[in-house]
Amino acid sequence: MAKKPETSSRIADNKKAAFNYFFEERHEAGVVLHGWEVKALREGKVQLTDGYVLIKEGEMYLLGCQINPLKTASTHVNPDSARIKKLLLKKADIERLTIKVEQKGYTLVPINLHWKNGYVKCEIALAKGKAEHDKRDVIKDREGKREVERALKSRNR
Repeated sequence: MAKKPETSSRIADNKKAAFNYFFEERHEAGVVLHGWEVKALREGKVQLTDGYVLIKEGEMYLLGCQINPLKTASTHVNPDSARIKKLLLKKADIERLTIKVEQKGYTLVPINLHWKNGYVKCEIALAKGKAEHDKRDVIKDREGKREVERALKSRNR
């Protein structure tokens, strides 16, 4: 029997998070989803850029993650694209992250959504916000690398 071709396990990335934050720790959490959301994720109908994680009463929730319903969604289901999703993580990890988030300057941000053994997982990071000058340094480095690549490419022609 032929094996299925390996599909990308990445569903969505939050590229903006790496620009705005320094990551201290990374954790992988399960996500509680409805059936229509899983189908929409398979089609790539998700936006993670405005998402953030909230800890409330010892439970973690993913807010601001938009999962747009498919046009073929069932008629008896009312899909809410901005629904709050519950994240599943061990209790000890949640308690430790709660203590860290209560410190000044720390927050929890979703980095990506991916498939793992048939389940949707969300990689979250304990992050500290970058100052404006740090962001400028990142832009300057990126543009410097781009100019070097252009010079090498034109030199090799």
